Amino acid sequence: MHVLIDLGNQLIADAIYQFLTTDGAASVMKSPAPDFVPEVLLVDVATAKHPLFTPYPHAKILVIDTGEGKEQLLSILLSSHIHGILSTQAGLHHLKKALTAVSEGRIWIDSDSLKVDLEDTGVLSKKGVIRGVTKRHREIIDCVCRGLSNREIGQKLGLSDYTVKAHLNRIFRKLRVKSRSQLMTLVLDHPKHALARSA
Repeated sequence: MHVLIDLGNQLIADAIYQFLTTDGAASVMKSPAPDFVPEVLLVDVATAKHPLFTPYPHAKILVIDTGEGKEQLLSILLSSHIHGILSTQAGLHHLKKALTAVSEGRIWIDSDSLKVDLEDTGVLSKKGVIRGVTKRHREIIDCVCRGLSNREIGQKLGLSDYTVKAHLNRIFRKLRVKSRSQLMTLVLDHPKHALARSA
């Protein structure tokens, strides 16, 4: 596994670098190198949108929560192509598990309170909070909020790119939004009211 570390806190970055390098579980860099293509970008809220990542569109992004509020974490999770959040309270073995999970394309959220908030916003639709949309539309909304592309949504749900696009157009019209970012903002800001009124 190839990991590129870019954290605002240099002390934490150095400690993680030393641990992963010594452990041998991953090939690690703290700055880009010509022949190094990272599978996972390890960032924090301060660096999550760093232009450094532009050359690595297929890399998975794992955010380390360095003490930001839940609102900031939810915002970055919904507005960026984030694949996981790791609490600084987690042990080093959790870091390895999170890196592995994210590199394999799974979502990693190491915060019970954040998971509850995500369920309530519909990002992890467990409580049926998103009302007034079909089960299929809810699945697609969840995928959009996880940052999946139309093709990735199609692969996950067994649909063609055209069908995913058609569903998204219907969702946009029903919820009165014009883009994926507006849809994610609506889910985050109005989990129980705006979506229900749109039914």
